Amino acid sequence: MWLADGWRDFAVLDAGNGEKLERWGEALLLRPDPQAIWSPAGDLARTPDLAGHYHRSREGGGSWEVFRKLPERWQIGFDDMRFHVGPMGFKHTGLFPEQAVNWRWVRQRIRAYGKPCQVLNLFAYTGGATVACMMEGAQVVHVDASKGMTAWAKENVALNGLAQRPVRFIVEDCLKFVRREARRGHLYQGIIMDPPSYGRGPDGEMWRMEDKIFELLQACLEVLDPSPAFFLINSYTTGLQPAVLRNLLSLTVAEKCGGQVASDEVGLPILARGLVLPCGASGRWQP
Repeated sequence: MWLADGWRDFAVLDAGNGEKLERWGEALLLRPDPQAIWSPAGDLARTPDLAGHYHRSREGGGSWEVFRKLPERWQIGFDDMRFHVGPMGFKHTGLFPEQAVNWRWVRQRIRAYGKPCQVLNLFAYTGGATVACMMEGAQVVHVDASKGMTAWAKENVALNGLAQRPVRFIVEDCLKFVRREARRGHLYQGIIMDPPSYGRGPDGEMWRMEDKIFELLQACLEVLDPSPAFFLINSYTTGLQPAVLRNLLSLTVAEKCGGQVASDEVGLPILARGLVLPCGASGRWQP
């Protein structure tokens, strides 16, 4: 498992009974997690100083129960990067901390490439990977269907003093954008995709991971440099095991460029018992 264990400002303190207790900077938040099917070490809902508890609704969605006044957003750091976080309308906080293990990997790949690197970040959310790539001097095209998340990403880029560096923010359906880039003849040395299990584009385009991911990968081959630096796929879709991501990359990127393919689960340490919380899977290609 690829473990995101380098955090100082974030930690999973305990988990169980379908929930996880997390520390985000100074704030303690309790959120649902369907993977945590064991019993927690303590009574999570009775944690002293708990700031917020996200309750799922049987009808779908849910809401935050807030016990302590929280700012709309605050900052946390990982390595030399800073990010804005805060409770959102859904259970999210604007950052997936398990992806820190991949932020370090893409930074290593850009440094090892040793040449100017243009990165295409698809389903780029609030820009964690965008910031990581820009910190190594890469030029990034950040694509996401949500205007709100793209605005948040711009704030994260500015927070890290990178606003004057080369970056483009595109609000569009990812597959449509990739196909248009192919027609333009644009090439990228690194590609990141962090697709949701389900979603809709800005014009109502339906996305379902199992149905669309291979089509998107094939389209990305048209914009991938013949000598690329890296390719990264993340998946939170239940049932898509790491081996599936390995097969997808082997049949597309590795078939075109050679190189090495690896895949594994991604996880976060649980401090209470020394366990690991699984948080999806990633597939990586490198020369």
